[in-house]
Amino acid sequence: HGFYFINGSPTACVHIALTGLLDPLPDLVLSGINNGQNMGDDTLYSGTVAAAMEGHLFGIPSIAFSLVDKGWAHLDSAAHWAGLLLQRYLEAPLPSSLLLNVNLPNLAAGDVRGWVGTRLGKRHPSEPVIRAENPRGEPIYWIGAAGGARDAGPGTDFHATAEGWVSVTPLNIDLTHTGQLPQIRTWLGGGAG
Repeated sequence: HGFYFINGSPTACVHIALTGLLDPLPDLVLSGINNGQNMGDDTLYSGTVAAAMEGHLFGIPSIAFSLVDKGWAHLDSAAHWAGLLLQRYLEAPLPSSLLLNVNLPNLAAGDVRGWVGTRLGKRHPSEPVIRAENPRGEPIYWIGAAGGARDAGPGTDFHATAEGWVSVTPLNIDLTHTGQLPQIRTWLGGGAG
């Protein structure tokens, strides 16, 4: 059976697999385990989450997995807990289309408290950009560190992982601000000028 290797972004890999490489299509799309968390606002620009979103857009249940702290500490535990979650899904699949964002704490398997359903928290703005020069004297810019958690209260992904739980957040792709739509329609008036 083997495996395929695609050189591309996570989303491109899933897209290529689903539109021309795999026949039949898979029953489940898994992305990760990422080396670092994808919580709160991170999900908007995460390649790991985007790959799962691509599977979801094709109607395939999809799960993104991320290890909270970079450096691969307790990757074996993360893989163990990811496997348990997959086993749970296979034993009791959810009836609707599924897009899950799972963040696994860097703890030994026996120290993880279990899993919990969460909502996305929110971050403070990122640290300022770091300006430097390359060896030719040209400016280069390093993106500053991610901001700390601004909304990390009970029920959030930040809170759950800090307390030793695996955070399981169901995601929805529709970004439309439906509450603001009537105001925008009124603001636009009768149409193009």
